[in-house]
Amino acid sequence: MAFNPNNYKAPEVKKLPVILLLDVSGSMQGAKIDSLYNATCDMIDTFVGAQLKEQSIDVAIITFGNEIKLHTPYTPVKELQDKGLEQFKAEGMTPMGTAIQMAKDMIDDKSVTPSRIYRPAVVLVSDGEPNDEWRGPMAMFINDGRSAKCQRFAVAIGDQADRTVLETFTENPDNVFFAANASDLADCFKTVSMSVTSTATKPDAPKTVTDDKAPAPTPVKQDDDDGDDW
Repeated sequence: MAFNPNNYKAPEVKKLPVILLLDVSGSMQGAKIDSLYNATCDMIDTFVGAQLKEQSIDVAIITFGNEIKLHTPYTPVKELQDKGLEQFKAEGMTPMGTAIQMAKDMIDDKSVTPSRIYRPAVVLVSDGEPNDEWRGPMAMFINDGRSAKCQRFAVAIGDQADRTVLETFTENPDNVFFAANASDLADCFKTVSMSVTSTATKPDAPKTVTDDKAPAPTPVKQDDDDGDDW
């Protein structure tokens, strides 16, 4: 075969998408919203230090309060670190269900969240109870489509945070972190950051065959995501 230098390409960097769902309702005014902003900036710094040469962490931020807003579309963390984040503004109610629906739509859309990436991680942060219909959107997020494959974490801020809702979202109490007050947020975010990166890149555990006469497993119905790595 004739030599063609165009046949030789460097491997593509594999992306790890992270979506932050941040409660910016009126109850977050004051020290809470400032700590949330600072903790998010610290999380970005942690991601910059944790990402590998063959890995790129992209962060998107959805805020929910007076409005549900795509505060930051998927952006490489180094770029976010360099240019800084737009400040958060605390006002309004807690439309968590609608924010979860926005995150699901982002993940399910392959033009926004492509294939051949690490499993996306979604981090839900709140200091209160949702005031919209959240059960349906949350159930759809957990059980249907590409969003069902995501890593899910949550951070509860203060005693008024509805831990039951956050545990329902993660389906794992160990993935819910508690910040007793605003000053604890930075430590919680750092723990979540390290959990996100270590879980995403961890190889699947090997399957052990204990009985060579055991029946074959029932085939799992596949959706149209055959091209996904996650």
